[in-house]
Amino acid sequence: MRAINKFSSVLAGLLIILTGGMIPSGFFVTGQNFSFKVHDLPSSWQVPSLLFVGIVCGPKCGLISVVAYLTIGLFYVPVFHGGGSIGYLATPDIGYIAGFIPAVWVVGNMIRSHKKYSIFQLYKACIIGLTIIHCVGIINLLIGTLFSRWNDTLLDLFLTYSVSTFPMHLLLCTGVSVISKLSRKILYIK
Repeated sequence: MRAINKFSSVLAGLLIILTGGMIPSGFFVTGQNFSFKVHDLPSSWQVPSLLFVGIVCGPKCGLISVVAYLTIGLFYVPVFHGGGSIGYLATPDIGYIAGFIPAVWVVGNMIRSHKKYSIFQLYKACIIGLTIIHCVGIINLLIGTLFSRWNDTLLDLFLTYSVSTFPMHLLLCTGVSVISKLSRKILYIK
């Protein structure tokens, strides 16, 4: 029975990450006459869904889900926000994608170690996971720039891949913490 629970948790985590990568992010703004407009953000729910999987599925199942996601994205289907395939290994994005592995592990362990958790603790775990993703990505940018893997300067790469996306992901982490809290209550996860 435990094996079935683990398998279903891994499969659910994989599907959540795959679906999150396809959903564009945005927020509502009010226009004239109190009409609502959606303002698109240049990001998807890929990273927030990964953090959600770490919180809800736990470190082990989340890690297996992420490894399956990376395998699918690198060898089968272009499911990453910027595409995919084996050629993705040569892009600056790969460091951020590789950061998914330690991020989901740390986030899952942080939540598992608390008996009671608040939305603030979930938000803090999301921020730490997001920081891990960006740190691994920045290390990749530094190494890639050092070995002249890309034509852009380190500053341009840093602005494009970290500075422009980090605030949006931070904003989406708020939603992840609220949805995670509700999901854990609905699923009776202690």
